[in-house]
Amino acid sequence: MTRPEQQDASSSLIKGLSLLNLFSVTDFEISISEMARTSGIPKSTAHRLVTDLVEWGALERGRNGYRLGVRMFELGHLVPAQRTLREVALPYAHNLNEVTGLTCNLAVRDKHEIIYLEKISRRDLLVPHSRLGGRLPLHCTGLGKAILGFSDHDFVESVLSAPLTRLSPKTITDPTALRRELARVRETKVAYDVEESQPGLFCVATPIFGMGNHLVGAISVTGATALSQAQRYASAVRMTAMAISRVLGSRPGRPA
Repeated sequence: MTRPEQQDASSSLIKGLSLLNLFSVTDFEISISEMARTSGIPKSTAHRLVTDLVEWGALERGRNGYRLGVRMFELGHLVPAQRTLREVALPYAHNLNEVTGLTCNLAVRDKHEIIYLEKISRRDLLVPHSRLGGRLPLHCTGLGKAILGFSDHDFVESVLSAPLTRLSPKTITDPTALRRELARVRETKVAYDVEESQPGLFCVATPIFGMGNHLVGAISVTGATALSQAQRYASAVRMTAMAISRVLGSRPGRPA
């Protein structure tokens, strides 16, 4: 016979899962009031459930509400049948590494940072500032600027209004200059790291889109010794990102 406390726990679990089920590619950040209204759960109960979900890591606080947390991303990678960004992109990333002879990186955004999902490099080419699972600020990496260029306006402004950490003498720390840079990224779908994350290294990156042309991450090659060399690889990186995006369900046209 089921005890009352077991029924309460089961009910809370189902309600918590129903809140997680509200998120989608178009509704990726939701307020507690919106969750309560959409789910039919009382606002006080929704607030308690959200607090528990944040503590566990399933949700995290955003600028205008809550969004899915990194814990959900980690669990998603444990589902064998799921075609994650990394699984889809890996063969393309290996090919890009072979074609360019440079280190190929794949990354996604977490708050104001990128997280490296994959790094494929040659033994004779060291790129020590990036590592699998590592983090770097969005504003001073090619991958981060590729992501920022196609992020929503409010999020971009939250990044620009925060202190822009200087990682090298060439890191862009002026918000106005970074806005101009991001405008070029949106126009060309290509972002460059011109010794901004580490002296002596150049990077070219481009965004990756999924279903509904929703931004999902970015791919890059790093290790070029001059901007002109990085620019020569821009077409190969962009074509690779387009191929990955198509497999993930993106369609030609303006990203959402």
